[in-house]
Amino acid sequence: MNNTQKPLIVVALKEESNGLLEKERLDVIYTGLGKINAAYRITKVLLNKRQSGTLPFLVINFGTAGSKKFKKGTLVVCHQFVQRDMDATELGFEFGVTPFDGIPKIIILPQIITSLPSALCGSGDSFEIEKPKIDCDIVDMEAYALAKICYTENIPFVSI
Repeated sequence: MNNTQKPLIVVALKEESNGLLEKERLDVIYTGLGKINAAYRITKVLLNKRQSGTLPFLVINFGTAGSKKFKKGTLVVCHQFVQRDMDATELGFEFGVTPFDGIPKIIILPQIITSLPSALCGSGDSFEIEKPKIDCDIVDMEAYALAKICYTENIPFVSI
């Protein structure tokens, strides 16, 4: 790591951080809700950082998620991600698999944080209230997209 590298903090909405991250002078971006907004925003930021030689050594996603497994207010770390709304079963693909892109159904990244409970995160562009169609411990709307981009760009990623 050189002295220009900093972690990049990614949050969907400003309301989720209440300005606390900026007070610590952290590099924070807000993506907006959903996989498309998250993918667009982080791609744009990482491209600019790559061009300026300031690519982060780590991307940290902070956000809110729902769960039937964990109590409300529990901090959970995710290093496994799946799309809970990708459905190409009519084409013969397993639910959750994106056809023809070569990325595994479940993206598994190295565990960076081991002091918190670990969970499989299912991301989708819907507010999930009932049990998702795919097995996962928590649900959100952005983490899979962020994880996939970091996975393909070989940038360490963690979601809390």
